[in-house]
Amino acid sequence: MNSISLTNEQHYLLFLDEIKSEIRRARIRVASSANRELIQLYWRLGRMITEKQEELGWGKSVVEQLSKDLQKVFEGKSGYSTQNLWYMRQFYREYQHDTNLQQLVGEIPWGQNLTIMSKVKDRDARHYYMKATIEMGWSRTVLVHQIESQAYGRHQVADKQHNFQKALPEHLAEQADEAMKNVYMLNMLGVEKPMLEAELEARMVSRIKDVMLELGYGFAFIGNQYRIVANGNEYFIDLLFSNRRLNALVAFELKVGRFKPEYAGKMNFYLNLLDDYVREPSENPSIGIILCKERDHFEVEYALRGIEKPVGVSGYLLTRDLPPELRNKLPDPKLLEDEIRKEMGDIETPDKIK
Repeated sequence: MNSISLTNEQHYLLFLDEIKSEIRRARIRVASSANRELIQLYWRLGRMITEKQEELGWGKSVVEQLSKDLQKVFEGKSGYSTQNLWYMRQFYREYQHDTNLQQLVGEIPWGQNLTIMSKVKDRDARHYYMKATIEMGWSRTVLVHQIESQAYGRHQVADKQHNFQKALPEHLAEQADEAMKNVYMLNMLGVEKPMLEAELEARMVSRIKDVMLELGYGFAFIGNQYRIVANGNEYFIDLLFSNRRLNALVAFELKVGRFKPEYAGKMNFYLNLLDDYVREPSENPSIGIILCKERDHFEVEYALRGIEKPVGVSGYLLTRDLPPELRNKLPDPKLLEDEIRKEMGDIETPDKIK
């Protein structure tokens, strides 16, 4: 009798988990639907304001009057402030001819839309931040941090060093290249001075959520000093992740100094162990990323030649100071001062709009 009761209780707990999951999924769908409706409304209002101004030659005063009248009818709704109506107008004008970005703006909250519209002017960069916000659920604070740390530039501008094209099937090589950054920003660790590799690893583990945000979409942390026993010996990988998009294990080895060619051979060895002793039959080949404080591109290129397993070599920064090779490729913030403001109120004010 007790065993039957226990079995029923287990079935009930599983059933309860299913019900809770279904409710959570429904709430997410409702929230997403509500957000899309709000963004579509703001888009339509922005279009209507633009068209009436063009048709009748109305100036900025009509927006101010419209805001007053709307707030009388919809009391307490800050969404119809004068400033927000101007944002709607600019929102429509910014994206009215870009159908691809139009599909993305409805998937992210209004605050994140305003942040991207204000702080990012390059079309491809906007696409990157919108997609990342959708896929990783970036809050407005996280989004601002990613923009200010030049996440798009570090991801796209610099040449990445890896052998993915030779070691992986074409479609997987492209995805692996997309998942890897040339330089990882680790300023969230709160250190600027040199440290031992063990301390760097410990700090990354203690801030693993922030680290995974920096790594990008799809990463799940498995463990640090991941132990593999093979042929009576123990081997330890600094940090081991899985990646949902790649459907693969991703091993990170941390080096606080300059890249050495022998690091590539050691990572190749670790990846062989992962594939033979850890990887599931349904998973793709394991991928390795060597994180180094400094690296010579010539040495990395030659070290990766002949390596059979997919290995990449990336740098990392402990502060927001960009390396020299990126400084000349990314926009100078001072030159963009008129376009990118710290305050959201500087997106496009009525004085600037004829």
